[in-house]
Amino acid sequence: MKKLDPDFLVNTNNKFIKHFGKVSNISKTTITVTLDSNIHCNTCNAKSVCNVSSSNTKNIEVENTFKSFALNEKVNVIMQKELGLKAVFFAYVFPFILLFFTLIISSIFLKELIAGLLSILILIPYYITLYLLRNSFANYFKISILKFN
Repeated sequence: MKKLDPDFLVNTNNKFIKHFGKVSNISKTTITVTLDSNIHCNTCNAKSVCNVSSSNTKNIEVENTFKSFALNEKVNVIMQKELGLKAVFFAYVFPFILLFFTLIISSIFLKELIAGLLSILILIPYYITLYLLRNSFANYFKISILKFN
């Protein structure tokens, strides 16, 4: 994991999603950060599909490479906006497209009830595949934490 420069973040603030939180658990490999409700969620375009803005607190696990954080320490959790949009695509948009096209194509050849069930059941292998590829996604969707200023 790359260390992010705080001065770089100030100059390119619109390229990153930033949440404030507290370190709630530290293990050898991960740091768990509890995110509080974020005032910036009100102005975000993706807030309607983002799970971070839907409740008061969320827990995020971040790779523990620096080992310089303490329990209950205030931190900034940072991720590129581009990666957030890709995560929304894989979690919500692509499954909807898959469901919709399966419904349309299968309704040509099958009865409506069977076509509807097939279009819903096609999501099971999709989400199983996402689960099996979770380590690849974890390497791609890097989340960084910085000490709170």
